Amino acid sequence: MNLKTLNEQLRTLNIGVAVNQRGKRLYLRATLPPKPGTHRGTHQQEISLGVYCNADGLQFAKTEAMKLGAALATRSFDWNNYLELAVQDPTLVKEWIRKYEEDYFNKRTKNSASMTTWDKDYRLTFEKLPQDELLTVENCLRLIGKTEPSSRARQRYVMALSSLCRFAGIEAKFSGLSKYSTKELNPRNIPSDKLIVEIRQQITDPAWRWVYGMLAVYGLRSHEVFLIDVDRLKSKDYSLYVKEGKTGARTVFPFPLSWWKDWELFDVHIPSVKANRNSDYGTRTAKKFKQYKIPFKAYDLRHRWAIRTLELGLDLSLSAQQMGHSHEIHSKIYHRWISEKTHQEAFERLQ
Repeated sequence: MNLKTLNEQLRTLNIGVAVNQRGKRLYLRATLPPKPGTHRGTHQQEISLGVYCNADGLQFAKTEAMKLGAALATRSFDWNNYLELAVQDPTLVKEWIRKYEEDYFNKRTKNSASMTTWDKDYRLTFEKLPQDELLTVENCLRLIGKTEPSSRARQRYVMALSSLCRFAGIEAKFSGLSKYSTKELNPRNIPSDKLIVEIRQQITDPAWRWVYGMLAVYGLRSHEVFLIDVDRLKSKDYSLYVKEGKTGARTVFPFPLSWWKDWELFDVHIPSVKANRNSDYGTRTAKKFKQYKIPFKAYDLRHRWAIRTLELGLDLSLSAQQMGHSHEIHSKIYHRWISEKTHQEAFERLQ
């Protein structure tokens, strides 16, 4: 007998109890009265049986499921008979999230980069689950269903919830729900180089004018401007070393070099910004763009840098490495944003 066969037998008996597997252990699942000390009404809950999913464990689970079904049918169910087992493993959403976060940072260094990834890709998704309910496939599916199909949010929810379910030993197959594609992203309002130069002249604060120039010339993410090798830049070595960031350390070159020279980016003016994580830098930069009424986002300067390097003939793999992208992702994102004018200019250069 396997778990599937056991649950088919229980459904035939119509006792309202199923057996779930989490990791290697078995649990009873049924609609049960609230546990002592809680205020929520009757709802789906699990009871840990403390046995492994093997032949003996499955037979024990069948016996316990029938006992539980009988107790529910005769209204003689008493949590006191199960609480000792029920508290062996975390079952509520908030308990699994706590365990997952602990495991997440046990496996990697806790720094601004990893904290930003945790916040953006996991915590913000997990917080939308019903915290005082069981972690179930149904709860996850309901949350995924609230996102737009083929959206970046849908992809993030599927990734995070699949990972949480695997950690909790819950069999869940959400991957088919995520069909996110860079082809379906809304095209950004990529600024022209002429507009980039004009906007820079409107920024009166020397420090934020320097940040703007660094974003435009090196195609950096906002937080990476604050994580560079300043001494190397001050030495007028135009190659820039990013010490850390979303995709780790790397070397980037200025495109175009003329801006680097004209704007004297080696004369470093880093704004005084207090940040505990990378996203704090991004938020502060976005506020400054809004304050100066810049008609595009900071990240659009990065997109323009990528397209500019293609226009100037930089090999795609080199451009990808300098941006901290894989060749595949770089190609998917930027190839479709190259304008007809760009293709025409490239054609004429080759004649």
